[in-house]
Amino acid sequence: MPDGLDVRGISIPESDLDWRFTGSGGPGGQHANTSNTAAELRLNVRTCDAIPDRIKERILRRLSHRMTNAGELITTGSEHRSQTRNREEARKRMAELLDEGIKPPPKRRKPTRPSRASKRRRVENKRRRGQLKADRGRDWGA
Repeated sequence: MPDGLDVRGISIPESDLDWRFTGSGGPGGQHANTSNTAAELRLNVRTCDAIPDRIKERILRRLSHRMTNAGELITTGSEHRSQTRNREEARKRMAELLDEGIKPPPKRRKPTRPSRASKRRRVENKRRRGQLKADRGRDWGA
């Protein structure tokens, strides 16, 4: 099992990750009823010293809807029968979530003006639609 979490060049040590294990539903019969196989992984972004402050701010801003009031990100893994595989699943989800929060925002679109031809096509289409609708209201052959 890997130590810590590596996301976009940032290494978060295992000591900053908080694991909790509970019983998991689903397949497994008696094994599932007696074993704590579901894995919950928590990372307190506010207190994690491995994350630079500017990256922390970006994560807190972009993932605020996924955090607790204390600033914790929480992921779970409970699809598998084994605790080890559920831990891997929770670790993978946390890495994906942090990757989403860390990556820089997309470049802003530079506004452009519509071309003369596109304006002409738009107006022509409007004229055609208007004519079609005006023709509907005309004399019904009476």
